[in-house]
Amino acid sequence: MDKPVLQIIVASTRPGRAGRAVADWVRAKAEASGLFEVELVDLAEVKLPFLDEPHHPRLKRYVNAHTKEWSATVDRADAYVFVTPEYNHSFPGVLKNALDYLHHEWQHKPAAFVSYGGVSGGTRAVAALRHVVSTLRMVPVMEGVIIPFVPQFRDEDGNLRPNEVMDGSADAMLAELARYSGALGAMRQSA
Repeated sequence: MDKPVLQIIVASTRPGRAGRAVADWVRAKAEASGLFEVELVDLAEVKLPFLDEPHHPRLKRYVNAHTKEWSATVDRADAYVFVTPEYNHSFPGVLKNALDYLHHEWQHKPAAFVSYGGVSGGTRAVAALRHVVSTLRMVPVMEGVIIPFVPQFRDEDGNLRPNEVMDGSADAMLAELARYSGALGAMRQSA
């Protein structure tokens, strides 16, 4: 049986961001788990313009090449980890835009969150994001990783150096995503 495809989506596009280092760590953990085929999807590389499709995403009548490419990328995943900072008590607009582009492609797939930031570690961003992914019929899992004061966990080269709590949280999150991706995969096949 093929392994489920896990996409790790980097939500920050800012120069000097910590998000890519965090996502690289999550990717290494996911690959080492052996539970998934792992893809890193960096929204800074995807470069979607503001939503510019003339038809509602539910119709799946995409006219733009970038939307068709985004649809194909998201569609091949069985589960997602959103790596997000917190901007003004929420998640980045670039992630909201990427989510809003599509509808069916997200449905009946588990989603987990790795958040980072200052004192709150991005928890308010995740609280806002949970509502959005639920509306898109994703299933948010409870397990996740919260990284407060993220600069303290980066080395001189900018790589993330997690502590024991972060490592344990990531392991629990990945195990739960694997459970849900199997159960929800059967639901997607029957739809």
